[in-house]
Amino acid sequence: MSKLFKRLLESRGIREDFLQPRYDGLADPFLLPDMDKAVERILQAVKAKEHILIYGDYDVDGITSSTVMEEALRLAGAKQIEIMLPDRFVDGYGMSPKLVTRAKKDKVNLVITVDCGSANDDIVQKLADAGIDTVVTDHHECPEKLPEAVAVINPKRKDYDGFRELAGVGVAFKVAMALVQRGAIPAGQEKWMLDLVLLGTICDSMPLKNENRILGYFGMKVLEKTRRAGLKELLKTAGVKKINSEAIGFQMGPRLNAAGRIKSAEIALALLRAKTGAEAAALAVKLEDLNKKRKSEQQAAVAEIEKRGISDAPVIVEAGNWHEGILGIVAGRLVENCHRPAFVLSEVEDGVLKGSGRSFGEFSLTEALGACRETLISGGGHAGAAGVKLETQKLDDFKTQICEFYKSLKLVDQERFLQEREDLAVEKLGEVSLDFVDELKQLEPFGEGNPEPILKLQNAEILEVRKMGTDAKHLSLLAKGADGETMRLVAFFAPSEWFEIAPGESKDILIRMMENEWRGTRSVEGRIVEIL
Repeated sequence: MSKLFKRLLESRGIREDFLQPRYDGLADPFLLPDMDKAVERILQAVKAKEHILIYGDYDVDGITSSTVMEEALRLAGAKQIEIMLPDRFVDGYGMSPKLVTRAKKDKVNLVITVDCGSANDDIVQKLADAGIDTVVTDHHECPEKLPEAVAVINPKRKDYDGFRELAGVGVAFKVAMALVQRGAIPAGQEKWMLDLVLLGTICDSMPLKNENRILGYFGMKVLEKTRRAGLKELLKTAGVKKINSEAIGFQMGPRLNAAGRIKSAEIALALLRAKTGAEAAALAVKLEDLNKKRKSEQQAAVAEIEKRGISDAPVIVEAGNWHEGILGIVAGRLVENCHRPAFVLSEVEDGVLKGSGRSFGEFSLTEALGACRETLISGGGHAGAAGVKLETQKLDDFKTQICEFYKSLKLVDQERFLQEREDLAVEKLGEVSLDFVDELKQLEPFGEGNPEPILKLQNAEILEVRKMGTDAKHLSLLAKGADGETMRLVAFFAPSEWFEIAPGESKDILIRMMENEWRGTRSVEGRIVEIL
């Protein structure tokens, strides 16, 4: 172990069990409230050859959850299984009334939700009135009154004191684990689902600690040798050469999400369930095209908002005529650029605005929307990401109320939550070796709760400044450390002021590590995070 890697582990308080987690370190799935009831009802359905309908969601967590649940049920012996996903533009999040209609029409006996359902007591009751049982599996915040389902499996239930930050796909995987314990699934077969558990967990920004660290660690190993034709073609189409957190979060995730954002999540679901390479290849191309359209729509919306001018209110609220599927991404971009919570809304029907919010730090969107509930038609989600619907004529009231709520909290220095901080300071660049870069891979996957390490190059002398790219928007620096060793540093779409650095200047620079390979030769590079 290199001295630098040892210092990094000490600075983060990382122990051996983090570097080498044990699969048997996952908590007993039957500790989750109602798991025993859910498994009993599932096994009853399998034995009676009942018709089962899985109801999911339109994001990556939703489609991976749906696929994991289907695979678990099939391994347990279920034959009649269908998956239904809501339409983002028609149904919105949660259990749609259409579910009741379809379940009745198809003579479904059991509905199992994934990544939703905790706040849908009305739909669960309508299903019950039709003689259809429901098992809810979810990870969103629970209301005071849980649905009167056969079982409600949610780690955020007040009567559960275990790890509460599982993704929806993590909860679905717990059901698979429980079926293994009951002998319904051969032990070990469930591990092949971990590639999907990894995808859903990272793309839903769940903290990669505790049980999620175990699921993520083994999920990376499974993804590297995935059996899924769909994931193989997705990686190929996206041009992914090395499977790592960046490939998952910035290549695979956006393409899978683009389906539900722009057209239909059914396309992404079909990719995950594809049986042949030819079928998967065609679907991967569709996702590539949808992702390009998503990028174009997103860039146009951000440009329009910036052109008209952004208010200096503590919470940004922007409304316009934009594609409904990109509103959350645009809100996230405003948070990045302006360092304030943001809502972006679009008029989806006459007199009705619908949109998404993004937040950070100590400002919880669920609490904020609760304070504005009299102004809203509906709203809810997580502390950092939420959806909202309101009458167009009440837009100004919403702006006023949510900003007043923000001010009432008297929050201090929230920007600190967005500031990148170094894990280690380095003066001698020779310490940042290829061996160190290889050692960093032991910390994968990176994400929420386990960010990619940042080094601070102290007093690095700039030897060369070069513009890159056909539009000269990218920056390349050659830096020299106190030991005389040099390192190439790059920044894509660099701020204009960074191009003003002159050779001979010394700077403190925050970087993330990159491995560059050119004509068979490996070298260490730094991706610039900030120049101080």
